[in-house]
Amino acid sequence: MIIKHITVVGAGQMGHQIAILAALGGYETTIHDMNEHSLNSARNQLHTLLNRWINKGKLTVKQKDEALVRLSYTTDLKEAVSTTDFVIEAVVEKLEVKRSVFAQLDEYAPKHAILASNSSTIVNSLLASATTRPDKVVNMHFFFPPVVMDCVEVVMSEKTSQETAAITMNVCKQMNRTAVLLQKEISGFIANRILGALHKEAMFLYENGYADFKDIDLICKKALNHPIGPFELMDLSGIDVGYYVMNQRYAETGDPSDLPPEFLKEKVEKGELGRKTGKGFYTYEKEHIKK
Repeated sequence: MIIKHITVVGAGQMGHQIAILAALGGYETTIHDMNEHSLNSARNQLHTLLNRWINKGKLTVKQKDEALVRLSYTTDLKEAVSTTDFVIEAVVEKLEVKRSVFAQLDEYAPKHAILASNSSTIVNSLLASATTRPDKVVNMHFFFPPVVMDCVEVVMSEKTSQETAAITMNVCKQMNRTAVLLQKEISGFIANRILGALHKEAMFLYENGYADFKDIDLICKKALNHPIGPFELMDLSGIDVGYYVMNQRYAETGDPSDLPPEFLKEKVEKGELGRKTGKGFYTYEKEHIKK
């Protein structure tokens, strides 16, 4: 199957960047979001990003113009997917929300369309059961920020077809991203399971007073040569994202150790979600993430 049109559902931090990779890769691309403000924000951020790349010599004006011509925006989900070949879901990391979206995608998208999830932890079999096409459902996990991070985890369930996996791998290649195929699914996949173990230990050490979060970040950077500390990374990715991931893991395992710590819950309730809100573990004064 030849992929000509890609729809990205969700215009947030992940979604709009995935969409521009698709457009730059030559695909006709539609960004869908229920919120008009989110679409306008995505449009503005992408123009800023592309202009920055031009100034740095990473992109030509012609490449920018051609990519923007391929890119469209809509709040109408049916319109967004009715003629698409490939959907990448990038909505909030909550199982019930994603299952609802996948049920709608199954209803509106053509029968040949592949439905991929950018979930950072939820296995696609939990989403595929909300559709009538489990063979065409797959995980396609980009890392934040997608325009910088090269890796994509492509994860199959027992029902994902080899054809779906092969097409998804090819889409990643066309989007100039290195894809790794995982033929056995597990919650959190590979990178985030390893990263999650580090974050869980960092939060335990902080919560129990062994070290301040700033010192833990400093030790990870200076002693382990990590480019960014675990608390800095939580701020960058979004504290709410990590919070929802931990809650989802707990829902699957029932293990109390998988529950997010109380201090993380408090930050989410206060709206202190990291860089995107100006405050998380650290405070940011209108700082922009470098692309």
